Amino acid sequence: MKNFDIKTRINFGESALDRLEELDKQKILVIADPFVIKSGLIEHITLRLDRSGKDYDIFSDVVPDPPIEKISIGVSALIKSGADAMVAVGGGSAIDSAKAMREVVEKMPEYSGKHICLIAIPTTSGTGSEVTAFSVISDPDHDKKYPLVDDSILPDEAILDVELVKTVPPGITADTGMDVLTHAIEAYVSTENDEFSAALAEKAVEIVGSFLLRSYLDNNDTHARRKMMNASCLAGIAFNHASLGLNHGMAHQLGAKFHIPHGRANAMLLPLVIQYNSDINKHSKSKAEYPNQVRKYATLARILGLQNFNTITTVRALVNWIEFMMKEMDMPLCVSTMNICSREEYFAAIPEMAEAALEDSCTATNPRTPSKEDIMKIYIDLW
Repeated sequence: MKNFDIKTRINFGESALDRLEELDKQKILVIADPFVIKSGLIEHITLRLDRSGKDYDIFSDVVPDPPIEKISIGVSALIKSGADAMVAVGGGSAIDSAKAMREVVEKMPEYSGKHICLIAIPTTSGTGSEVTAFSVISDPDHDKKYPLVDDSILPDEAILDVELVKTVPPGITADTGMDVLTHAIEAYVSTENDEFSAALAEKAVEIVGSFLLRSYLDNNDTHARRKMMNASCLAGIAFNHASLGLNHGMAHQLGAKFHIPHGRANAMLLPLVIQYNSDINKHSKSKAEYPNQVRKYATLARILGLQNFNTITTVRALVNWIEFMMKEMDMPLCVSTMNICSREEYFAAIPEMAEAALEDSCTATNPRTPSKEDIMKIYIDLW
């Protein structure tokens, strides 16, 4: 028997942030990354907490790819605050930090049976972290990332308010938007996919196709930005249920080793992983039968309006469309153009990255079972 749950209450639409004034909690710890503080976005939160007379503290020692030591500092701050609720506002790093902090504290004997309410408020449209049971923690001393996966870390509520994403710059809009697309596509072809997660993934892909470029070109296009927030959330629910695949397993290693932003790493890998999973490239000839994931890729291509001559050309059209979107948004298509490392450094890291990607929990639900050599070849092609 299977089941499908959406355990996080989602508040969205006009004035969604007003939900903060309704919270019946005594003490709140706000977790925000430094940009949220510096940019003034935090005022959208504090205004409502002040207006409703809430007692709160702010913890802002949050960095990208939250490392273990920062989580430890956050745990101490959470205990010291005595908070019965947490409001995490920011990108995936702030929300992932809050999830991990709460998980550690609630596992302590003195907190046995106590529940700290977690409200997640994203300021980017990409990670879907506000509705997922995933939190990625890094270990910079060993160049590794560790996904924490457990229903206990799901936020209790999410607040999607377009006011918080109006000022996101084009480069981050591109990275996070392609992250949404990768989440949706990987959830759709995952071995754990079913009709419920598929419906959400399909809708997310449809929205990305219509609104990502609009959102990138004009951050005053509030309608497009609101749609991308919704797409990110839909894709998050889809992959929370169905998990992901090799694309994320490999992207985690690129982030840990070379600090490539997560959404960008996903986007760069996506055309190569689709070609690997489908076994379709420019040299392919038609077959009588194709693996199930090929049919799914073709379905997504049609959702994007890419209906083509046959199965091979349709899947190739999907790959071409992804590369077209990346070029339109000035995203790199390969590592060599990023000037982040030498060819020797990159190739020397490939065997270790491939081994780690093979062991990554996301890779387990990939529709095609890869070998270490398969993954190494994809990393080589990515250069």
